[in-house]
Amino acid sequence: MMYSIEMRTTIALDQDIVAAVQALRQTQGMGLSEAVNALARRGLTESNPSNFTFSSPSFEMGAKLDFSNTAELLDILDGH
Repeated sequence: MMYSIEMRTTIALDQDIVAAVQALRQTQGMGLSEAVNALARRGLTESNPSNFTFSSPSFEMGAKLDFSNTAELLDILDGH
């Protein structure tokens, strides 16, 4: 079950955000809260981690250590 909670607060917006809110209000005829909510939702949707793919190249470093035994590996790294 999803609950809708209305929250009133005072926030400080950067000038680029104010400009985006004003532009949306003028072009779409939205109220202030409606425009801020629309932009916030757009930001949540566009930055959704499930839509993001990251890949990094891997390189053979020539490591000859067996990483399956953590205790032995820590002893080697500690110089024992």
